Amino acid sequence: MFTRLRSLAPLALLAATCTLAPVAGMAQDKQPLKIFVGFPPGGSADVIARLIGDAMRDDFSSIIVENKPGAGGRIALGQVKNAKPDGQTVIILPSGPMVLFPHVYKNLGYDPVKDFTPISEIAGFQFGVVSGPASNVKTVAEMMAKAKTDPKNATYGSPGAGTLPHFMGVLLSQAAGTEFVHIPFQGGAPANTALLGGHIGYKFDVVSETAELHRGGKVRIIAVTGDKRDPQVPEVPTLKESGVNMVATAWFAMYGPAGMSADTVARMEKVVAAAVRKPAVQQRLMALGYDPVGSTSAELAAIQRADLARWEKPIKATGIQLD
Repeated sequence: MFTRLRSLAPLALLAATCTLAPVAGMAQDKQPLKIFVGFPPGGSADVIARLIGDAMRDDFSSIIVENKPGAGGRIALGQVKNAKPDGQTVIILPSGPMVLFPHVYKNLGYDPVKDFTPISEIAGFQFGVVSGPASNVKTVAEMMAKAKTDPKNATYGSPGAGTLPHFMGVLLSQAAGTEFVHIPFQGGAPANTALLGGHIGYKFDVVSETAELHRGGKVRIIAVTGDKRDPQVPEVPTLKESGVNMVATAWFAMYGPAGMSADTVARMEKVVAAAVRKPAVQQRLMALGYDPVGSTSAELAAIQRADLARWEKPIKATGIQLD
């Protein structure tokens, strides 16, 4: 019997080899993927890129997330712009570089429409209109009335000139027909300190960044900028519900270089959508304050066109032009 078992050993080894061979071949058929992130590790774009990358692991032979921070994401965009359009190089980034920067920078170094292929919107998010101790208002109607009677406190802070919160304030001024004075700071933390200290009246901030302060009574979110209420603060109305005809949101999305084939785009958008639909991914995104989307390429292209048009007027109204 021992002889019979020993004689079967080579056959067992051969069978095992034959079983593994197709798996190895299947792995070779899968492409590697490099995801560029134009911001440092640990930031929102990085967290989302690694979350989505991990959820897509079974669809690629390997996935590498590479951080290329600098110039608000433009350095990483340059890497993707010059990559081969083979579906192996993409970027995950916030909407600003694709819809704000074209109106802000004189020499952007890329065309946000012609130089890239939209793949999928991963998640959207909205901002809160935040009232601090200096203004101490509870509604948008009070905010508008007070801006006329107490203009010195009709001020709002932002992380800096040319940022999305800066232009949120400009868009609100245009939509409401009421002037608000922009006070730029060197980052979000100093703006928060100024708001809490009563040095500015208001600020625009991602809801998830301000929800705890709102619940603790230190500030008050008086409205949200999206087309629906935010589940983090469901008691807070939208600007439209508050009588101001304004909707403004932002998003994170995946893009590849221009020239990607229709088949490659279709495959990539399905992979991203499937990743976003995974319960663990949805839970994590919502915990971070984002609304999971997982759109098609065509839907992302339409959103980008709409936002490029939406932000042109408020940005040009500021006269800001950066090098």
